[in-house]
Parts: sequence; structure tokens; C-alpha cells
Amino acid sequence: MKVLVGVKRVVDYAVKVQVQKGAVNLNNVKMSLNPFCEIAVEEAVRLKEKKAADEVVALSIGPKQCTETLRTALAMGCDRAIHVTTDMRTDYMELQPYAIAKMFQKIVEQENPDLILLGKQGIDSDCGQTGPMLSGFLGVPQVTFASNLEVDGNGITVERETDNGTETIKIPSLPAVITCDLRLNEPRYATLPNIMKAKKKKVDSIKAEDLGVDMTPHNEVVEVFEPPPRKEGVMVGSVDELLDKLRNEAAVIA
Repeated sequence: MKVLVGVKRVVDYAVKVQVQKGAVNLNNVKMSLNPFCEIAVEEAVRLKEKKAADEVVALSIGPKQCTETLRTALAMGCDRAIHVTTDMRTDYMELQPYAIAKMFQKIVEQENPDLILLGKQGIDSDCGQTGPMLSGFLGVPQVTFASNLEVDGNGITVERETDNGTETIKIPSLPAVITCDLRLNEPRYATLPNIMKAKKKKVDSIKAEDLGVDMTPHNEVVEVFEPPPRKEGVMVGSVDELLDKLRNEAAVIA
């Protein structure tokens, strides 16, 4: 079984972003592998370690710096990588899920993987649309928000998160698209030897324009702004004073 896993380069989750000129400022900002994509990579590598997968291919779309993110995936255990290069912003400002899913479709048609693993969403745009769109374009089954995954004969059984708990879905045959949620696994840290080995693994580069996909945004981002600052707190001298303010000023208790 061949597994194709999506890898997105995003602003590191620990960075406090700044808005400049109607967009998040990406200059000199620490970038990293999207946490949900990291979970997808870990699950793909685990499938290979269980002998359920023969090859794991990482795919990323974005600027030349995405090579660093792909190297992280390779250091975690992916066998090779594909980099679709573009200078367009991938945080929904310019390159949006529809075009990204279309480009993934082109690569899937070239690679013919049995399983496509993606993070459930990117932490920059929080769209969560690429996986479902890709499934629709390919005409294959999908399961979103996967919290457990087991290979079952020629298919896969997936436990997925819902608002009311979890549900188990069986995909009787592959190919299929699965998006990964937080509870699926705990991603490993790449060891120094594997980081060194990753430098020698193959990374194929393809220009986004060569895929023949219309990358024109379908939606326009009208405004981006930082949340308003929180009001300063008030120090109280006693519990009775706190209760009085909660009851009479905030009106949160009776």
C-alpha cells in the first residue's frame, strides 16, 4: 500500500502573530509543520512500521521554504517528498482550498496512492475543506476527524470524532481520503540520525503552474484584524467584595 500524506507549512502555533496592511505578517516569523499534518505523517509512518504500507510520500504546496517542512516529514520516516512550488500565500489570502485540492488531485492521479492522509485543518486558515474537496474530486470515500485507524483486510476501519462522541466507519476498499484529528496519535520527535538521513532523501519539485490548475481565489478576504485587547482586571479586597461585583456589576450570579 502506498500512502500520500499532506504537509502544510504554517506559522508556528506558539507565535503571536501581527497584522500589517490587512494580512498576517509572515516576515521573519517562525514557521513549522502544521500540527494536524504532523499527526497525519506520524500515522502514515506507523502504518509502514506495521508493514501495512510499503511507501510513504509527503506532499507540500508552497514557497521554496516548504522544503524545510518536507525534510521534517522525511526525518519522521517518510520515504520521499513532492514539493509543488508557488509564491502564493497558502493561508487562504491567495491560494485557497479549492485550488489546493485540485493540485492534490493532479498529484494523486500521477502517484496512484492507496490512501491519502491529511490533517483535519490548517491552523492558519482553519478551513478544514481540502480533504472533503479532494475526496469529491477523486470520487473516493472519505472519513474526517479520525481518532483511530486500523487496516482491515483490503479496507480500513476508522473511528472518528463527532459532537456527541465517536463513531466507527468501515471503508471496505481503497483508495480513500482520511483527515486526522488530535487524538489519533502522539507525533514522534525526529532524531538527529534521521534528520541527517532526511537530507539524502529525494524531494521532487513541480511548479504549480505546470499542473494546469486555476489558482484564482474564489473568495475575497475583505479584512483581517487582531482581536480587541482585554480590559484590565480589577483587584478586590475580599471575597465579599468579589461576590458583590459578580452579582451586581457582572450579573453572572444571582
